[in-house]
Amino acid sequence: MSFGNERPFPLPTKLPGQGSGPGVSKQRLVESRLLDLAGSLSSRIGVSRRSFLASASGMAAAFIALNAVHGPLFVVDAAEAADPAAAAERLGKLREQFIFDVQTHFVSDRYSRTGLLGLRELAKQWNPQLKGEKSTLASIRYENYIKEIFDKSDTTVALLSSAPSDRPDGWFLHNPEIVAARERINKLAGSRRILAHAVFTPGQPGWLDQLDQSIEMKPDSWKGYTLGSPSQSRWPWRLDDEKLVYPAYEKMLKAGVPIVCIHKGLLPSGYQKRLPNWRYGGPGDIAKAAEEWPQLTFVIYHSAIRSGSPPSRQELEQFEKTGQIPWLSELARIPQEHGVGNVYAELGSVFAISAISNPRYCSGILGTLLKGFGPERVLWGTDSVWYGSPQWQIEALRRVEIPQDLRRKFGFEALGAADGEVKRAVLGGNAARLYRIKPEKGLYNDRIAARKRGQLAG
Repeated sequence: MSFGNERPFPLPTKLPGQGSGPGVSKQRLVESRLLDLAGSLSSRIGVSRRSFLASASGMAAAFIALNAVHGPLFVVDAAEAADPAAAAERLGKLREQFIFDVQTHFVSDRYSRTGLLGLRELAKQWNPQLKGEKSTLASIRYENYIKEIFDKSDTTVALLSSAPSDRPDGWFLHNPEIVAARERINKLAGSRRILAHAVFTPGQPGWLDQLDQSIEMKPDSWKGYTLGSPSQSRWPWRLDDEKLVYPAYEKMLKAGVPIVCIHKGLLPSGYQKRLPNWRYGGPGDIAKAAEEWPQLTFVIYHSAIRSGSPPSRQELEQFEKTGQIPWLSELARIPQEHGVGNVYAELGSVFAISAISNPRYCSGILGTLLKGFGPERVLWGTDSVWYGSPQWQIEALRRVEIPQDLRRKFGFEALGAADGEVKRAVLGGNAARLYRIKPEKGLYNDRIAARKRGQLAG
């Protein structure tokens, strides 16, 4: 379904494991090895294969299968897959790690478009917990959001976001709905578990008045799409548009809400033909805005990676030769080239799409961002619940390491241990500092934590 000039939410034209191209045979081989492991280990443990895949041991088996195909990129012990107690022991040691997911979503009950379900179908290639699920709109609504973000993952705090549309019925959530969800969940928890974006839409009729209305709702930060929406829009814009957008920055600063989160990159296959305004999705307007508005913090979502699909053969070859990743490398050079410290990179979808489809490329993404921004300005985001519970992404980041040859070739630093300095900063410490949250303030003793402890005990 589409309305006027707007097209549906852009999805990859092919999923990993379909058609032909780089990574397809490896993805199929990973799936085959995982299913073989799940079959033998589930029988030994005495559970169904589906139950095994949804467990911590099943998650470990997935990383073992990935290492068998892609090389030793993930730290995993075979005992975790074979022995549920070993898997539980490892998880228990990390369960109170502070994790702040700055990009989470669900859709309202009025939302009726089913295109987003394609992302959960895509994630079935990567997320073993989704094996056998029948994706419906209920999968991406409020009730399942609570279960997947908090009950089924180690996420501590989440930022609830949305996306605009040229038509009101195309928004995942409108700003009052986001804020209402924040209040509802935090009341349920008895703590500050959810933060709220307010989406702003430069160029749309009455948008500055709507910004004023959003200020009254006291959002925690802002979210904008320079493409105008996730897909085709009549109202694309630039961050450095002095006439159109700078008045909004003035209002944001005056309101005391200086964090501006911007969707960049993540274009669908064939974007040159499908999205006439695709260049607005690039990073070319970031530096000037950051230089001229040092009081604002610009968080670039998806790290501006150009493609919303797993890397193509050409992109993989380019990276191996030069270390360059389209648009993302350009973003990573901004702090040094322009001397700005108010630009951050966010990992939503860019990590999810690459971590399992091509973990070596994923490690290069992390190395590039950490080299350009330092470990203190890279933020954790998962784009959940589009891809199911974020636990598989959390585990992937905890376990992934940059290979020695890429470190030598491109000057990347090691990521270190799951609870080491770098991963602690990325998974939660950086966002906690930015949003002025003290991780120790009651977040492990609230009602959500108590409910989770009860589920674990049961």
